[in-house]
Amino acid sequence: MSVENINVALIGNPNTGKTSVFNQLTGLNQQVGNYPGITVEKKIGFCKLPHGIKANILDLPGTYSLNASSMDESVVIELLLNKNDKLYPDVAVVVTDVENLKRNLLIYTQIKDLEIPTILVINMADRMETKGITLDIPLLEEKLKTKIALISSRKGTGIEDLKNLIVSYKTLQHESCLNALEIDPEYFTGLQKLFPNQLLYKLWLVITQDVNFSNLDRNEIRNAYTKSHSELKRLQQKETIKRYQFINNVLKDTLKIDATMAKDIRAKLDRVLTHKVWGYVIFTGILFLIFQSIFSWSTIPMDFIDSTFASLSSWVAQELPSGILTDLLSQGIIPGIGGVIIFIPQIAFLFLFISILEESGYMSRVVFLMDKIMRKFGLSGKSVVPLISGTACAIPAIMATRNIENWKERLITILVTPFTTCSARLPVYAIIISLVIPSRRVLGILNLQGLTLMFLYVLGFGTAILSAYILNKVLKLETKTYFVVEMPGYKLPLLKNVGINVVEKTKAFIVGAGKIILAISVILWFLASYGPGKDFNEAEAIVKERTAEKQLNQVQFENEVASQKLENSYIGIMGRAIEPAIAPLGYDWKIGIALISSFAAREVFVGTLATIYSVGDSDNEATIKSKMKQEVDPETGSRIFNFATGISLLLFYAFAMQCASTLAITKKETNSWKWPAMQLVFMSGLAYLVALIAYQILK
Repeated sequence: MSVENINVALIGNPNTGKTSVFNQLTGLNQQVGNYPGITVEKKIGFCKLPHGIKANILDLPGTYSLNASSMDESVVIELLLNKNDKLYPDVAVVVTDVENLKRNLLIYTQIKDLEIPTILVINMADRMETKGITLDIPLLEEKLKTKIALISSRKGTGIEDLKNLIVSYKTLQHESCLNALEIDPEYFTGLQKLFPNQLLYKLWLVITQDVNFSNLDRNEIRNAYTKSHSELKRLQQKETIKRYQFINNVLKDTLKIDATMAKDIRAKLDRVLTHKVWGYVIFTGILFLIFQSIFSWSTIPMDFIDSTFASLSSWVAQELPSGILTDLLSQGIIPGIGGVIIFIPQIAFLFLFISILEESGYMSRVVFLMDKIMRKFGLSGKSVVPLISGTACAIPAIMATRNIENWKERLITILVTPFTTCSARLPVYAIIISLVIPSRRVLGILNLQGLTLMFLYVLGFGTAILSAYILNKVLKLETKTYFVVEMPGYKLPLLKNVGINVVEKTKAFIVGAGKIILAISVILWFLASYGPGKDFNEAEAIVKERTAEKQLNQVQFENEVASQKLENSYIGIMGRAIEPAIAPLGYDWKIGIALISSFAAREVFVGTLATIYSVGDSDNEATIKSKMKQEVDPETGSRIFNFATGISLLLFYAFAMQCASTLAITKKETNSWKWPAMQLVFMSGLAYLVALIAYQILK
């Protein structure tokens, strides 16, 4: 007996809780945020339903209607119009928010007109009492010609009812909410005569949207029977008006709101949080809190992780038999991975704060607040979402630009988003700041290291804005846009959602970085442990001859031999070759190798240095931080990681495009190598210039 496997599409406006419903149905941990733009591609999960039925659950990008104005909205339309797609839904689940039911129902009426079995989910039912909302569900089902699941994704109520409705999707009515003929009887009657075997509303969407439909060519339909662009826009507006007339008539009899019970806390908070002065003051204060906490709270767990990996490396070196495998483990893999694992506490705290801001609804206020500033630089408030989400990773941040309707604004946002300080830069910043910035308080409460970290984040954001201004002047693309952003209600962050987000984001960082670091650590260890010629192979004899007049003990002699081998290893030869180019920035050849390897991923910088400094080092118990602090220039005897070099490195990584994956996603989103090439040249050139100036001034 075969088990039925059905496709279920979750569709709805942004910020209605679609992804929360997705998590409840599938158990998968997807990011949940209380602002538009979280889902920018189809996410797929699997769910076991009653009666042994299995379902593929698709979490589609948020869209306000089937009149697409951005790339992410087009994803929804293309799927719903293509029955040949393997993910074409057997049933559509339209997720709505009980507080915004009127607006949310627009897309529901459009999907019903496509004759797809449709279930209506009314989410956030737990807020009905406090908002004075009552619903006549049986009457609403009758008028909307469907079945309704009243749920609370936050509390997990109503999910079983939804599963049962999905199982019985074949019993749902197919009757539409609006007859397309009502929009323009003459035009649609003529269209129906030309294509009698096609669904009328699907034909209308093919004409007005940039999609293909079945075996018919889009141009064939348009050329056969169409109108001018302005006439089509007028008909779309007429369609929307008629749909809202239908929705108003439905809700007039089924939805009641007791205005006396509705609280005005949201309005009072908005007056403060979006105030033209206090709004910016509060946002700045929140940033101060975040970056102070990142350093203050993470010190203890970071020190514990650092010492643990140092002890593990020492234990492996002492307990396992001497040989290549032991050296690889103790000098390559363990120090390399440990050089990144140490930063998990700081990254987790960063994601914790961002998740709380998203979940609470505050992030949308930041978007609104920043729109006035963004406009002056050729961007819109919607650009803030990618720029802020870029603090996690530039790759999903660039993909999040798909909800920006205007191509010029979207392109500029894509190009400048990598300036935003991502989590991969945090390990570099953290280790360098701890080495060159003293850990003391300013004004008694502000940690100087935390202030430096905040400055680097602000610097990245400021550079992105300034670059956007330049691009807006340089790019000759006409633009005229209107900024619209949804202001969701405030809510206490759900600990489960915040926890899921922090764990998943941190896990993604560890797994993504770990794979790269593991591979690079092995390669670097090999390159640092072997070399050509007698300068490497006869290192002991050369050191004996060079230090004959010095009285070195055994440990000192072994360290000299290790240094001789490292400098003449394959990696040493490569480092020496590039040293003339980076010496003016204050970097030695070891830092140069770390810069090159970190192009695979920025966080590899620390792991690379941990591996290089561990090869041949007799002190296996020393932590990566202590090894970097003790590193000295053999010619001058001065510390390598001094203040001038440290600031130079911080500024280099603040501006440099040290991420191959970001270049790849830029190419994918712009469909051209022209723009990522511009990113690479401009950002790398700017990074080199700023780091050079900083070092030459500070040295």
